[in-house]
Amino acid sequence: MKKIILLAVCIPFFGNAQLKNVIKKAATKATTKTAAVSTLEIANGLKEALDNGVKKQVTKLTAVDGFYKNELVKILLPEELQKVDKRLRQIGLGSLADEGILTLNRAAEDAVKQSTPIFIDAIKNMSFTDAKNILLGNQNAATTYLQTSTNKALYDKFNPVIKTSLANVGADAVWTKIIDKYNSIPLVTKVNPDLTDYTTNKALEGVFKMITVEEKNIRSGLDSRTSALLKKVFALQDKK
Repeated sequence: MKKIILLAVCIPFFGNAQLKNVIKKAATKATTKTAAVSTLEIANGLKEALDNGVKKQVTKLTAVDGFYKNELVKILLPEELQKVDKRLRQIGLGSLADEGILTLNRAAEDAVKQSTPIFIDAIKNMSFTDAKNILLGNQNAATTYLQTSTNKALYDKFNPVIKTSLANVGADAVWTKIIDKYNSIPLVTKVNPDLTDYTTNKALEGVFKMITVEEKNIRSGLDSRTSALLKKVFALQDKK
């Protein structure tokens, strides 16, 4: 009788312990699988996605009219120079104003061409400690992370290239002429904008916009996941 009672007591005990063990193993397996993906494959997958953004989208900006005829990133005049543009057109110098806008875009195209390797290095050297959060974030989470982490360093390297590029495409001469013409008009408030700083920021903005385009393509379009790694990693965000 005592044996029967002891057995009756032990059956639910061992049954419960066994169930806990099964749950524990399953949780461990799931955690291990997630950790393996997040520490290596997710990081590499995100970097590959950003590399694709540079190779497939940013390189388009380096072509002639890459900025100028791309409405998404075309560099327009800064606010303080919009009055310059308007006034020059009023006095019959519209072609000079158009040339000024063109030179800013040409400088950006030239600069991106020279600076793309710097940008790619910045991607490769990134440490995605919060890779899982980026993967499961919004449609441009990786681009935003990259922009926040590297924008200052990229600006510091981009700016002198822009300055040289403005000189190479003749923008300095054109804009000196534009500013001189405008400042010689009676009663206007004289302007002396920092076009190097402005063009640098707009060029960087254009670069990140194009990377965002590719990131969104990879996140939402299966055809854009051109490697096994991208398919595997971004399949995780499909299930979120």
